[in-house]
Amino acid sequence: MTSCIFCKIAAKEMPAKIVHEDDTSVAFLDINPQAPVHILVIPRKHFASAEETEEADAPVLGHLHRVAAKLAKEAVAKDVTVRQLVLDKGILKGKELDEVLDLAAMTEIGVPGARGA
Repeated sequence: MTSCIFCKIAAKEMPAKIVHEDDTSVAFLDINPQAPVHILVIPRKHFASAEETEEADAPVLGHLHRVAAKLAKEAVAKDVTVRQLVLDKGILKGKELDEVLDLAAMTEIGVPGARGA
């Protein structure tokens, strides 16, 4: 069994508030949100880093972006301003992260957004 927290969430071995799932991806609410709406979009296939991906993985990576765009459109329909879409990688706050698309949105101007805001 893998130690990757995202793989465990995708396999439903760890709890998460899932907002979208399909055969290729899972999207869920961040447990430590940096905005009122903060969604992580992950592939079901494990990638340790962007450098590990190959040309054959392009459909998976493109699918993640399409899912993020769909979720952003749904958020906008609920009068939520989508602030940013981030591809996280590497070390953050001393914790190793796997690849993940990070969709952060806010409900009003001045609400802190995702990392770096």
